[in-house]
Parts: sequence; C-alpha cells; structure tokens
Amino acid sequence: MIPRYSLPEMAEVFSDHRRLEVWTEVEILALRAWADLGVVPREAVAAVEAAPVPTPTQVAERERVTNHDLAAFVDVLAAAAGPGGEWVHYGLTSSDVLDTATGVILSQACDLLIDRARRLFQSLKAMAFRHRDTVMLGRTHGMWAEPTTFGLKLAGWAFETARGVERLRTARDRVAVGKVSGAVGTYAHVPPAVEAYVCQRLGLTPESASTQVVPRDRHAELLQTLALVGASLERFATEIRLLQRPEVGEVREPFGSGQKGSSAMPHKRNPILSERITGLARLLRGYGLTGLENVALWHERDISHSSVERVTLPDACQVLHYMLVRFADLMEGLEVDSDRMRANLDSTRGLVASQAVLLTLVSEQGLDRDTAYRIVQEGSLQVAAGETPHLLDVLIADPRVTLDRQTLEACFHPERFLGHIGVVFDRLEAVTV
Repeated sequence: MIPRYSLPEMAEVFSDHRRLEVWTEVEILALRAWADLGVVPREAVAAVEAAPVPTPTQVAERERVTNHDLAAFVDVLAAAAGPGGEWVHYGLTSSDVLDTATGVILSQACDLLIDRARRLFQSLKAMAFRHRDTVMLGRTHGMWAEPTTFGLKLAGWAFETARGVERLRTARDRVAVGKVSGAVGTYAHVPPAVEAYVCQRLGLTPESASTQVVPRDRHAELLQTLALVGASLERFATEIRLLQRPEVGEVREPFGSGQKGSSAMPHKRNPILSERITGLARLLRGYGLTGLENVALWHERDISHSSVERVTLPDACQVLHYMLVRFADLMEGLEVDSDRMRANLDSTRGLVASQAVLLTLVSEQGLDRDTAYRIVQEGSLQVAAGETPHLLDVLIADPRVTLDRQTLEACFHPERFLGHIGVVFDRLEAVTV
C-alpha cells in the first residue's frame, strides 16, 4: 500500500524484513523438529540458528539467478550458515514455508485490526451514552421521518463495530494455520510430527488437509471480512458526510488550525476523512472479489493466486487498519451541534409527529385508520405548502378532529417517541469486546 494510506505498525508486519524473519523462523523450527527425530545433526541446527536473517537485498540479488524468491532465500540462508547449511529446507516444499509464514503474518495483522476495532467500539459506546438524550431528526429516504437521538444512532454503530470485532476474530482463527506436509500434502518426505512442532511453536493450527498449499477459502473469508468491516465504516462515514452538509450542519469533522479545505475556496470545510474512508471501502470490496477468485486452483496447486495475494493481503490489512485508526480519530474529535439538531427538528413544523397524531385519532377519538390517515395527510400537505405554520394549528382548526388541545400537543413532544430507547442502551451497556 502507498505510504499515504498505511501506518507504521501495520506496514512493519508486512515489511520485506519481517517476512524474511518469519521464513527463517519456520526453517529453523523445522530443523529443530528434525533434530528431535534424530535426523538432522544438532550442530547443523545451531549453525542455521546462528546465521543472520537474509536481507531483502541479498535475496533479491540471488533471485535474479533463481527466478524464485523462496529458493533464493534458501540459498542465502544455507550459505550464511556454512557447514550444516545443507540441511536448510530439508524435506520441505516452498509452500510449507510460504503458507505457514503467511499464517503467522496474517495472525499478527488481525491482532492489530482487532485492537483498533476495539478502540473504535469503546469510542462509539462512550459517545452513544454521552448523546443518549441529544434529540435530532431521524430521516428515511433522505426525508424527514420521526425524532430520534444522536446517541441512538451511535449505539447502532457501536453494535455493528462489535460484530465486526467478532468477525475479525473468527477470520483470524481461520487463517492462523500452517502446513508442513510436502509437495502434495501427503507428508511423503516430512512426517506430521515436524508440522505439529512448527505450528505449535508459531501459535498456528496445522491445516486439516492441505494440498501443496493451504486452501484459499480461508484467505477469501479474511478478505470478505475486511471488506465487510470496511463497509460498516463506509456507512458511518456516509452519515457524517450527510450530516455535515451546510443545509443540515449537525456535525462537523475535526478541522486543524492551519488546515485548508480547498486550494481555491477559503470558506470550505470538507468532510475529507469521511470521504476518504468511503473511497477506501471500495478497494476492500475489490480485494474481497480477488479472494474469491483465488479459491479455485488447478489440482493440488497452481500459482495464479500468488501474484494476487502479494498485493491484496498486505494492502487490504493496511487499508482497513488505516480506516479504523482514522475513523476513531474522527469520532473522538467530532463536533456535535445539538442546537442545530433541535432547530432542524423544530423546522419540520410538527410534520414528524404525523404517525403519533394518526394513532391518537384512532385510539382516542375512535376514527377508522384510513379516515385518520387522510386527515393528517391533508393537514401535512397544507403545512408543507406553507399555508399553515404548524400541523397542530391545522388539526385544531379541523372540525373532524374533536380531541382537546392538550391531547394533541402531547403528540408533538419528542418524549413520546423516545420513551423506550433505554432498552437499547441497556443492551449496549452489557456489550464488551
């Protein structure tokens, strides 16, 4: 991933140096297992353990000869070990190292993603309770609907983020596997005991039945999970973009003292973080599709997946990591204009209480539903057309409505709509991730 959308802690997980470190660790663990079986001399293991980890430059230079990166790595490591180096990669095939190392690296990447998603959940949960009673206008189809609270909106985001954490944990478990089973998964030249030893010490589960590779449904599930968590962030970011529009003006992204919103228009304060997150979610969906394409390989393996994964696995993890960190920053610095929220609600002139009035006409006055609906609908159209300042005025003047003013006024109090939202916050209070 380009530096603009990657952060150091995740970039390090997928660095060339880290990859070669893990490859070396896999090779050493395999040798130790062989030594325990009495096959590889202990002094050979010690020689490889003492050898420096091959550098990216060394491997790249050797790869110009081998045209095979893992084979180049093996050559460099064996040469660095000196006597005893001939045992490096004994009984293994390339994917024994590559896929096992990938399981280690993806596990570490998922741990970072889970940690950042948990941070976002905690921020959203705290903000939800802070704004539990911050009344605002709820909208459906982009149109006025009924009163809600900003806290209730954030509670929904918090629950969705908690589900994302659980999905990430499941995906992590699915990719935290290794295989040291040989060229077609038959353990022909390496016994299962070597695989068990290597995987146990790396914190991995041995693949139940590998071919030459770990089946790619695991990696497809991870990429789908990253795309789904990204889609949740996109949903939240889209809402912020909509609420920050000047004609709405209910929230604003943080804006630095020296920040510029536009190179041409000094008045601009654009929701650039939310827009960026929306765009990056599209990348994740694309990576998810490539993960599905990688599942169907020829026979015991081909390498059509390899070139794809060299891009998609590190990039997808880095992109989602960036999104989680930046969106948490955004939310923790979000400016909430509760006065504007209430003003926007009041500007509906009572129209958002239409269902409350409808139900009251049915339950208190005894009208049939269609008659009550038509009365409220006609009055609402008059208010929308500017013929009457408020829906309450229309109803009081309508001879078909016999309810007293106090009963009608009660229909327009926000409390009527929000009396039961406590159940949502009780549920949220019980959630931990």
